[in-house]
Amino acid sequence: MKLAFILDPLDQLKAYKDSSIAMMRAAARRGHQVYAIQREALIWEGGAVSARALALTPLDSDHPWYAPGAEEVLPLTAFDAVLMRQDPPFDFEYITATWLLERAQQAGARVFNFPRAIRDHSEKIAITEFPQFIPPTRVARAADEVNAFIDQHQDCILKPLDGMGGSQIFRVRADDPNRNVIIETLTAGETRSIMVQGYLPAISGGDKRVLIIGGQVIPYALARIPKAGETRGNLAAGGRGVAMPLTDGERMIAEYLAPILWARGLLIVGLDVIGDRLTEINVTSPTCMVEITAQTGFDVPGAVIDALEASASTNAHP
Repeated sequence: MKLAFILDPLDQLKAYKDSSIAMMRAAARRGHQVYAIQREALIWEGGAVSARALALTPLDSDHPWYAPGAEEVLPLTAFDAVLMRQDPPFDFEYITATWLLERAQQAGARVFNFPRAIRDHSEKIAITEFPQFIPPTRVARAADEVNAFIDQHQDCILKPLDGMGGSQIFRVRADDPNRNVIIETLTAGETRSIMVQGYLPAISGGDKRVLIIGGQVIPYALARIPKAGETRGNLAAGGRGVAMPLTDGERMIAEYLAPILWARGLLIVGLDVIGDRLTEINVTSPTCMVEITAQTGFDVPGAVIDALEASASTNAHP
């Protein structure tokens, strides 16, 4: 197969932990040719979407992590699959990319995750479709509404709707003297909606990343355990990643969501679960594959290639 990955700039990727690179390595080991595309290289003209694609050979070393091959402009229909793996921010340019990828899909390109599904699934707000699994949650931008929720629940987490890696996440208690300025800052003076959730003490045991690949639940989660004195478990915020088997509660949530999300064309999904509560559904570029594979021996990147091979052999979308 010829697999194209739409990535962040190659020299900015951290090869020792990057899930996209792990998938490229897994594909290359099976004899598939991999290509890298930059999002800004996408072009639509005459009914076709094309891009400048760099053929590359992934290396086992991290510096450098690839050997470059030929670079050429190709239609996205020339690939057996195109994987959109660029990190947020989910800004207007990201949305534009999903529109272009949707046109490529219309022309016959196999794009994962489906561009419409990426666009329609806000990684924070997507959980509101499944209220039976989530903690007490309110999405609002009026300070009075946010304050009323904090007064009701006493101990809360406040976060922007477009953040990643734990950025701008605040734990706010009812008696916090800074709560008004935190709300003012996060809502940009009541001009931006935010999410406020009841604090989950189970975070001490880790903010779990549960992966779903091609509608199949990976049997291990990565518990991102906060460092001392920190609320956030995100690895980018200094959390420690420990792989462990899924609990019954985590498996129940994941197995309920798996067929629904796969039917929407979401090949790779990362659920965030604290205790037995769902807090996010990540669909842009879910990570933690390298850590789970290294600690358990379960080949998560290989599972992605399995799903792509199966999909290609049947020539069927979910």
